Amino acid sequence: MSLKISSKSNRLANSPIAVVGLSALFPDAKNLQNYWNNILSGNDFLQEVPTNRWNLDDYYDPDPSKPDKIYCKKGGFVPEIDFNPMDFGLPPNILEVTDSSQLLTLVLAKTAMLDAGIRDEKSPVLSQTGIILGVCGGQKLMGSLTSRLQEPIWRSVLSSAGLDQETSEELVKRFKSAYVRWEENSFPGLLGNVIAGRVANRLNLGGTNCVVDAACGSSLAAMKMAISELREERCDVMLTGGVDTDNSPFMYMCFSKTPAFTNRDQVQPFDRNSEGIMIGEGLGLVVLKRLEDAERDGDRIYAKIIGIGSSSDGRFKSIYAPREEGQVLAIQRAQVDANVEHNSGIGLIEAHGTGTKAGDITEFSGLRTAYASQQRNQIALGTVKAQIGHTKAAAGVAGFIKVALSLHHKILPPLSQLENPHPDLRLNETPFYFSKKSRPWIKGSQPRRAGVSAFGFGGSNFHFILEEHQIDSTPYRLNRAPQPVLLSAKDPLKLQEYCKKLLNKLTSTPQEGQRELLSQNNIAPSQDQARLGFVSESPDESLQALHEALSNWDREPDKLEWNLKSGIFYRQSGLDHVGKVAALFCGQGSQYLQMGRELFLEFPEIQFDLQEIDQLFVKDGRDPLSKLWFAISNFEENEEETQNIQIQKTENAQPAIGALSGGMFRLLQSRGLVVDFTSGHSFGELSALWAAGVINDIDYHRLAVARGKAMAAPDNPDFEAGTMMAVMGKVDSVEELLEDFPSLKVANFNSNKQVVVAGPKDQIEKAFDFFKSKRFSVVSLPVSAAFHTSLVRHAQKPFSAAIHSLKFNKAKVPVFSNQTAKVYPKEPRKIKELLQAHILESVRFKQQIENLYEAGARIFIEFGPKNVLTKLTENILQGKEFYAVALNPNSKEDSSRQFREAYVRLQVLGLPLSTLDTHQRDYQSFVTTPSKANVRLHGGNYVSETTKSEFHRFIGNGCEIQSLKRASAREPNDSEGERQNYT
Repeated sequence: MSLKISSKSNRLANSPIAVVGLSALFPDAKNLQNYWNNILSGNDFLQEVPTNRWNLDDYYDPDPSKPDKIYCKKGGFVPEIDFNPMDFGLPPNILEVTDSSQLLTLVLAKTAMLDAGIRDEKSPVLSQTGIILGVCGGQKLMGSLTSRLQEPIWRSVLSSAGLDQETSEELVKRFKSAYVRWEENSFPGLLGNVIAGRVANRLNLGGTNCVVDAACGSSLAAMKMAISELREERCDVMLTGGVDTDNSPFMYMCFSKTPAFTNRDQVQPFDRNSEGIMIGEGLGLVVLKRLEDAERDGDRIYAKIIGIGSSSDGRFKSIYAPREEGQVLAIQRAQVDANVEHNSGIGLIEAHGTGTKAGDITEFSGLRTAYASQQRNQIALGTVKAQIGHTKAAAGVAGFIKVALSLHHKILPPLSQLENPHPDLRLNETPFYFSKKSRPWIKGSQPRRAGVSAFGFGGSNFHFILEEHQIDSTPYRLNRAPQPVLLSAKDPLKLQEYCKKLLNKLTSTPQEGQRELLSQNNIAPSQDQARLGFVSESPDESLQALHEALSNWDREPDKLEWNLKSGIFYRQSGLDHVGKVAALFCGQGSQYLQMGRELFLEFPEIQFDLQEIDQLFVKDGRDPLSKLWFAISNFEENEEETQNIQIQKTENAQPAIGALSGGMFRLLQSRGLVVDFTSGHSFGELSALWAAGVINDIDYHRLAVARGKAMAAPDNPDFEAGTMMAVMGKVDSVEELLEDFPSLKVANFNSNKQVVVAGPKDQIEKAFDFFKSKRFSVVSLPVSAAFHTSLVRHAQKPFSAAIHSLKFNKAKVPVFSNQTAKVYPKEPRKIKELLQAHILESVRFKQQIENLYEAGARIFIEFGPKNVLTKLTENILQGKEFYAVALNPNSKEDSSRQFREAYVRLQVLGLPLSTLDTHQRDYQSFVTTPSKANVRLHGGNYVSETTKSEFHRFIGNGCEIQSLKRASAREPNDSEGERQNYT
């Protein structure tokens, strides 16, 4: 197949389309916010057929060959939502003869328009707004209405069975009571095209109105047509997407007899054990505008569509068999349209990914051809079908919304269901990888870009390429995050009274109580006010925290301050903090895989340092640091051990610690933190100098990379890099005891109870046993060299050269030195000289902290992973009045939660910090008006209580059959397998 190259001026990349509004109703997700949270959770939301849809036992049999039976029990089913027909000017009596897809789409359309900022029902833009939706297959109502037309057959069968006319009429009447009646509104109620028409009618849209059927590619086909309307300037706004609420027995039968369903309990696309699909219900709507119009109107822009490709498979062996060449052609056309060459910026592909062996392998082979690259682990590959099932006509838009939100949030979602990639994929020969956890999407030299595919029965193929849009300062994050809570009052008694009031409100009206609770975060208490702080993710968590706080007040009513292990902090008044805040920056040894992952997912500003260091690594011919830090699974045994080895290497560990420490400091500074002193441990001293303004951001990143690279052991198997061990106990005598080991030295004077000894490996091994025999506690340290000894002299020259090439400034606040334990000199030249010698000299951290305390420091905040410096400080200053707070104390717990708890603790101490989480956004769905006319809608069609009771009344009443002329007929191919002829 040849690829016709369009002229550059006509390419979509030159006139992108903006995604300005979204709405979603998918399995276990009532709105867009739920959907995005579910995607990030990695869980699947597939379940057995709910009883409010249809009776599974009537249709299920585990034998796939059983006639008229389905062999799959599970699928994805949308939750119930409230619906008031009067909100849309619909008479309640038409609900039973209107397919649920029409009614649910009205709610989704209204929500998407609200999200796009189009709230005025009389807005002039509505006359220039069109709607094109992807819809495929017959609507569920058609089956019910068609069933009523079987009356002649029923009569014939009943008559031939010898029933009298009266009994036959009674039975026919009972059959008919189970089905929706034919009447004036039945015809429009069953039509697929009326899904779009109903929205245009009720929302007063004046643009194009139609639906598109391209099977499972329908929603992307609809979006392609909608974009054409915008580019041709026939419309200014387009509402588009896909709708599929058909998880009926008919649909299950279609896929059972293909057969395409899996026999397993979950869908596992691209997995060795993948067997097939599960189907799902879903509705996803998107509001599109020309980018220049969206920017002019100040719209929220989730992402930009920069390329579209479509194709047909042409002549092939089967109408529904996937064809690699056709898929490749669609992808390549999208790449040309997007001006994307050599995978430039592509970091995510949302695959069609049905879970069938033939489909997955064909699709992956096509992706491998279209996105060929020598780079590995470049493009994350995922499919939302693993979580919600195949939503058929809505499958493409389900993936499209996922991709748009991924670009908007700078997050690469997981594919948690994958256990072992299918060997036929040959994954390690491609640029693709699968991620078991959500990963921060660190920007490279190009904008973040992603692709999404949808392929349909009949050989129709679609591929879209999207690009990020710059985030503005408005709240954007849809996934929920725990929030710091800071409550204050004039005195402790008033504070307790307020807590009791909130407790009552949370008990009676949980959501309103939680909103009031969180609203207090914008009110900074005065220093003389009593304050209580904790972190809460839900009303239940707030209730528990308030109960615990009130109980503790009862136990200790007169205590001026307390901190509970559960993360609840109290002070009777704020601390006088001026001139007392010290920032401590940790050094090598604290690093660990995935450190700060959750923090990077939730705060975009924290990504800056890692983003810049990644580029320095790439310029140096190395893989980006982020790939080692947020390590990608290779699905091999002992992979975590291998990944740990990489992050422990000095050339990786030091810049990684620098990036996390810098990001944390940057985040707190932007929220009002003012520090009076800075200090670090080993590598952390570089971070301390940066935080004090001695070096700028760019030079900090350069020096962090240069120091790590310089201190890495030379690539020589005979080179003696040495190692280190921690010695704990009565350490005052360690230096004297080391006289028997002249090649060893105390590299770190860490605390009253700990020093670190460094030197050649064979001597460290001997000293290890010696100090154990002297009843010291001794621990070998996982380091690659004997830092702060002559064994790293090879590093001094390149690191000194790097220092010499940069401009240093006077420090804005005192920086305490490891070597002297005193404040760095003021002159930039002398700062450089002291730093150049730093890597060979011992770290005198104990004396450093003591001197900081003497200078007035009382609040010590540790930046970076773990809490090593916090623990050392607590030991050094034990018995004195001080506060040591680590921002990420535990490597096994959620880094964002820990950071938030530390933040609220600092607020309770009295630091005047502003609201931490300025990114959280509450998604506004259309709110149904409370009314007696309200009904509960889901994917199945609405049936009134009157209709249900009428049918049950018939079933409950007996009907005596007068006579039967002969036994009931049996179908061919029954359980005995007999063949009979019937007349």
